[in-house]
Amino acid sequence: MNNVGVTRQRRQAGGAAIEFALVAGFFLTFIFAVLELARIEYLANTLMEVTARAAGGAANVSFHDKPGLQRVQANAIFRNSAGPLALGDPVTDANVVIDYLSLSRETGEFRHVTTLPSCPSRNHWNCVADPYGDNCIRFVRARICASMDNAGNCQALPFQRVFPFLDLSGTKMPIAESIVPAGNLGYTVGAMPCP
Repeated sequence: MNNVGVTRQRRQAGGAAIEFALVAGFFLTFIFAVLELARIEYLANTLMEVTARAAGGAANVSFHDKPGLQRVQANAIFRNSAGPLALGDPVTDANVVIDYLSLSRETGEFRHVTTLPSCPSRNHWNCVADPYGDNCIRFVRARICASMDNAGNCQALPFQRVFPFLDLSGTKMPIAESIVPAGNLGYTVGAMPCP
């Protein structure tokens, strides 16, 4: 083979390497973007399930039982103890916020119960006396929050990306919320109300 043929082959091999690098770069960026979007969708669905599990569990645990509520929070994120949600960083059991709500007679809207009754039996008797009273817990709400502002509004967690070269700065996780009717809240039938 002559020198002209060898030079032409080398040029073609170099051109193929450059073309492959360009195509592979675009292809990998596309694949990583699809995976990141799939993870966002996974988190949106999983966080709704987490809040449903937390609200359902808290509806049957005393609002004064801190260890019981911590177990509910851990179980809600599919764990037996404190820690992060699988494939869901930065979500941990500490981000599962449980609130107790009453119902307004006038508007039918939920109100946050700021002063909890002294015990579950007191709540039961409060609800018997006035089901629309501010001291009657009728619903349990669970949310995923980074923090709470002064008005009690939930602040969204920042989305933590897996692939560092995709710029998703400023992206927040969706605020998931579930509200369920209050169960027994730890009340046992026939228990006398506490003071």
